Amino acid sequence: MSIVQTTLREAHRIEMTMPWGLAVWHVWRRASPSDNRPLVLLHGGSGSWTHWVNNVSYLSHKRDVWVLDMPGFGDSSLPSAVQDADTLAPYVAQILAKTFQQTMVDLVGFSFGGMTAGLMAATHPELLSTLVLVGVPGLGLMVEKLPMRGMLDSMTEAQRRAIHRHNLNAMMLLNSESVTDEIIDLQMANVDRDRMRRRRIARTDVLARVQSSWQCPVHGIWGAQDALYCDTLHRVPEVLSSLSSFQVIPDAGHWVQFENSTAFHVALEKIL
Repeated sequence: MSIVQTTLREAHRIEMTMPWGLAVWHVWRRASPSDNRPLVLLHGGSGSWTHWVNNVSYLSHKRDVWVLDMPGFGDSSLPSAVQDADTLAPYVAQILAKTFQQTMVDLVGFSFGGMTAGLMAATHPELLSTLVLVGVPGLGLMVEKLPMRGMLDSMTEAQRRAIHRHNLNAMMLLNSESVTDEIIDLQMANVDRDRMRRRRIARTDVLARVQSSWQCPVHGIWGAQDALYCDTLHRVPEVLSSLSSFQVIPDAGHWVQFENSTAFHVALEKIL
């Protein structure tokens, strides 16, 4: 049984009918959580709840952990008006408001999910108690180009898997041994369900521009070898001057919470 299948067996699936379609949560509940405040996790681009597959079981020892398939990804519907993080953020806010009513949440957002959460925090401060940004774009600091490879319809299954392996090594993960067949399966399933392919604002400084509107504490966690920030990682605290803390995890690339989950959990527990 794969790690995704094993982890999914521990989860409760919650489907919410919204005016624009379906929003899907996977929830890992602690029988008697030591902290009753929900911990919400948002995945990265071309992802789903599985971006947190190495984290949810551990984090649910103390908290109820709610992981959203954001609209347009995984099992959640894509609202017709959504094209990027800026138009997605109001829909994520709508989901959180309906799910948790008057309860503020601690939210951890990875990459595109963190950028979306940061934009949401600027316009809906009543939703968040704490925000943790993990390897987020939107700071105007990303590398110009990553050596990613594209797919062709004529490719065989083996060729497609080889492209996914290359792209995971190029962008997501530092160590080649992290890219197992199981992780390629996970990546292929996520990419196939990405219905928001023309995202563009990640390369702008859109997130840095809204930080003055944040009202909750905001923290940063990055992988030390994040491919998106190979020469600019040291500038993140300078650009995000409102961060309450900034931690760098060694021996990890962009998908830091997967590749070095133990160190990531220690960093997150310092915050939460």
